Amino acid sequence: MSGTTRKKRTMQGRPVVAGSAAGQAVVSAQPISLWGGLDAKTGEVIDRRHDCSGRVVTGRVFVFPWGKGSSTGSAILLESIRRGTAPAAIVNCATDPIAALGSIIAEELYNKPLPIVVLSEEDFRSIGDGDRLSISPDGEVTAENSNPGNPDDPDSP
Repeated sequence: MSGTTRKKRTMQGRPVVAGSAAGQAVVSAQPISLWGGLDAKTGEVIDRRHDCSGRVVTGRVFVFPWGKGSSTGSAILLESIRRGTAPAAIVNCATDPIAALGSIIAEELYNKPLPIVVLSEEDFRSIGDGDRLSISPDGEVTAENSNPGNPDDPDSP
């Protein structure tokens, strides 16, 4: 993107599972159940009613408001971490204990924690699909706007 200045902003969140990660944001406005919603073999969102259906979250920062559904979702996240198909990190606006459990177990079994951060609703909603996110162990999230010239974004340069 020559000639374009990318807008950066820093948000302070609460680390549910501390760690460092970076990746492109895959943003959803909908909660998700990882059990039946994420394919641990491929990293694809397979819930066909979900707004991210068909998208692959592998190596990206999966941004969704909170988890829903089965406690077996922690096993799905754990398996995706083991297989290398998990997101790089998860950002929520409410704590998802099911995802947290999967990440904590992955840290114990494989020494591979998946960072999970909870942001305020305002900060959560400011993240755009495709933004480049960096997560710090203290819960700091730095976002670099993927479309800084967006005329629909009042904060866009």
